[in-house]
Amino acid sequence: MALHVFVVMPFGVKGGIDFDKVYSDYLKPALEGEGYEVFRADEERCGGNILEDMFQELLLADLVIADLSIDNPNVWYELGVRHALRSSGIVLVQSKRDYQPFDLAPVRKCNYNIKDGLPDPAFIDKDKAALATMARMTMATWHGHRISPVYHMLPYLREPEWKLLRVGNVRKFWQKHEAWEMCIKIAERKRYPGDIIVLAAEAPVQALQLEAYRIAGKSLVKLGQFAFAFEQYKKALGIDSEDLESKQQTGVILGRLQKYVEARIHLEKLVKDNPGNAESVALLGRVEKDAWTWEWRRDGWSVADMQHKAVSADALLRESIKAYARGFVMEPAHYYSGINAVTLIRLLHHLTGDESLLSQCKEMEGGIRWALKSALSKETIHNKDYWARVTLGDLDLLASEQSIVERSYRDAVIAADNWFSLDSSRQQLHLLRDLGFRPEVVTSVLDIFDHAIEKFEAPITPRQVFLFSGHLIDAPDRATPRFPAEKESVAAQKIAEALDQLGAGPGDLALTQGACGGDLLFTEACLNRGVKVNWLQPFLEPEFIQNSVVCCAEEWRKRYFDAKSGREDSIRSAPDALGDMPSGAREGYPYERCNLWLLYTALSYGIDKVRFICLWNGGGGDGPGGTAHMYNEVKQRTGQVTWIDTRAL
Repeated sequence: MALHVFVVMPFGVKGGIDFDKVYSDYLKPALEGEGYEVFRADEERCGGNILEDMFQELLLADLVIADLSIDNPNVWYELGVRHALRSSGIVLVQSKRDYQPFDLAPVRKCNYNIKDGLPDPAFIDKDKAALATMARMTMATWHGHRISPVYHMLPYLREPEWKLLRVGNVRKFWQKHEAWEMCIKIAERKRYPGDIIVLAAEAPVQALQLEAYRIAGKSLVKLGQFAFAFEQYKKALGIDSEDLESKQQTGVILGRLQKYVEARIHLEKLVKDNPGNAESVALLGRVEKDAWTWEWRRDGWSVADMQHKAVSADALLRESIKAYARGFVMEPAHYYSGINAVTLIRLLHHLTGDESLLSQCKEMEGGIRWALKSALSKETIHNKDYWARVTLGDLDLLASEQSIVERSYRDAVIAADNWFSLDSSRQQLHLLRDLGFRPEVVTSVLDIFDHAIEKFEAPITPRQVFLFSGHLIDAPDRATPRFPAEKESVAAQKIAEALDQLGAGPGDLALTQGACGGDLLFTEACLNRGVKVNWLQPFLEPEFIQNSVVCCAEEWRKRYFDAKSGREDSIRSAPDALGDMPSGAREGYPYERCNLWLLYTALSYGIDKVRFICLWNGGGGDGPGGTAHMYNEVKQRTGQVTWIDTRAL
């Protein structure tokens, strides 16, 4: 998605300068050459209040360009508004002027040349290049570099939450934003992280991109795809290098990837840089807990074997307890820290008989119960707090009678609204079971969770994911043959052989578009082997059929519907799932968008599972978003490519 630039400048001819020509010949082409979407308030063609549009742009634009060539009161006022609302994303330009206003004299400006009131043709290319460079550098140093004098002089001042500063009536931007946000929410609820990653790149402003990458990262963590989740948080930090949530989750993911040293160093620095933040301290405890668990948990080991190994690694357990307890003391309402601390203390006592921390444990248990009582008092009929309820069950599990424990957990599971929450709690119970902690009670509670989780659909975990892209069958009048109809049978044979070599079968998932030619040959071969096939398409189905199924020969329509029969729920279109195309999208973008949608969806099941098969002549496509584009994207990420060269058929 192109960054949005708002230009603040005089209109018409003022002070001997034709500012409309400055905008059309200098500012706009220089910035559009960098891929930015450039807008000036007088370009809004819809009815409404120009002041509302102006305030909205000053708040939301990724970059504001202000032309200070003359002392225009409107420009100075609008620049002041931007300086007050946002700390960064401001570039000042000017043609030669006799003096520099005192308040902004030290601020760097981009000068441009004027001749006879117009941009000087002798210098226009040089001036445009200089502006493009300054804009690029300004955006690259957006976070951590306060350009606004207001925020520079007041280092503790924070930018307002822009979502709360809606200007005037719901206008074009907000309608676009709400439609985009609805797609994000649906994708999050349906567990489609591939959708979210595509939508993140199409966010109307950078702040939304940051939010979307965090949501995508969170969804991928839930699915256990930590390496791909790490990528999303890295993208979020590329937008805001100081984003605390992304930094915290990066530390957690490093631990999940068993990079415990890196995780500790990362989180220790985060704790140092954010004193008083209980969540960061608790996450450090989580990494120590993960490191301890990794030391003793092995498939096939007996309870006694795991207990013995867990005791030998008890130094890690004690470090985890220390961090969790510290987080709870720092913020008593942070019951997540507290329950982990007391649970691990009880486990330490269970494994080693060490009673030295039990008095501290009892003190914290009382505090946790009070924090939970406070949290549960805020419940409403329509908003049940699963995590507070299940934590109460976890607390009772440590020492209460079995009937009390079971009642607490039954109260919790009825408040769960998704599979992941229940499974997260179930994983903690598995840890207690593996170490032989209160085995009868834990087994009884696991039955409660196993029964409750049955009403939710578990995430799909395919054994392999086959991603396919290939040429359409050539139209009869195609000038340069690429995939002639007479090569269809041998291409089908090669696709079948590739699938057999990769061991395709039930339990695998295949992703493609469903177009005539390669896509449908691949689909038919997959269905014959019991592979589940999902079609993701760039347009609504009727338009897709017209553009990509019957475009070469009518006979492909029947094959399309035969392959689709009985699996309508496996077909998704980009306009339905991702919404309208972003404004300013280049020609051919729907095909690139669909390629990325297919790729990110495949990767969300696990990078190591993806197998790419392509039917391709090795050349460029007829337009953007073809097989060449997909091949290059996949090759950079996985290297798992099976290329069927149509020239060698």
